[in-house]
Amino acid sequence: MPDLSPGLATLKTVIDATSPLTNDSWEAFSGIWRPFSAKRKEILTVANERERYLYFVLEGVQRVYYFDDQSREATLVFTYAPSFGGVLDALMLASSSRYYYETLTPSVFLRASITDLQPLIDTRPDVATLIRLGVTSALSGVLERLVELQTFSAEDRFKQLLRRSPHILQLVPHKYLANYLGIDATNFSKFINRMKI
Repeated sequence: MPDLSPGLATLKTVIDATSPLTNDSWEAFSGIWRPFSAKRKEILTVANERERYLYFVLEGVQRVYYFDDQSREATLVFTYAPSFGGVLDALMLASSSRYYYETLTPSVFLRASITDLQPLIDTRPDVATLIRLGVTSALSGVLERLVELQTFSAEDRFKQLLRRSPHILQLVPHKYLANYLGIDATNFSKFINRMKI
């Protein structure tokens, strides 16, 4: 196997830890990814438009967020290296996105278009398994977050976030973390000041 670019080597490490591909499938799968970079606060996916790409984050932090009809904003998920990103439901359902995908910092990715990815999903069972496991893992995280939002106190949601992702306070601006947790920014600051982090 030829030497891989650092980005593809990182992608292969993540895939091997999730659901390794055969050599032939890896060759096909690795061939569809292209380098892509974006500046800070760049919207990569716009609500009401199709999601055309699956992203693999190499550098930077991004978020998926939603605006309701009263222009209230809800941060739904953060992505950062090394993980997949984009609006997955719109991508896999070939539908318009209900959400925005935005960079919070300058970001570097590999990205694959759905027009290149879908034929591999359709013809290579190991690629289909990889995608299914990835989507299932994302769904599991969403369900866990719903339980936290509906049953945990604001302070417990904050503590759970720190248990799950202790590094997140250094990666993501606090106003977005407060929004993600459904906590008033003032209370979020109080939690930070009260807990020795």
